[in-house]
Amino acid sequence: MLPIIDENIIENVLKDAMIDIHSWRKKMIHYVKDVNPEINSAIIEIAQNTDLDPKAVATGAYMTYLLLEKASDYNDSITNFEE
Repeated sequence: MLPIIDENIIENVLKDAMIDIHSWRKKMIHYVKDVNPEINSAIIEIAQNTDLDPKAVATGAYMTYLLLEKASDYNDSITNFEE
């Protein structure tokens, strides 16, 4: 089951990304490549094999990845705190 992404998580990720979206995307390429190379390869492959803007596709995918990761971490911290 996917974690619930609350508004605080969305706000924080968007605020960080929108400072300099191009640098943020490049930072995410390296981050996801380190923590989950299979996902990174899939993002790059779909970005390169579409009629859409590849940078926009990759940015959306990296944003989704980070939102889910942060929400999962938050949910895990709540669960561990309650135990």
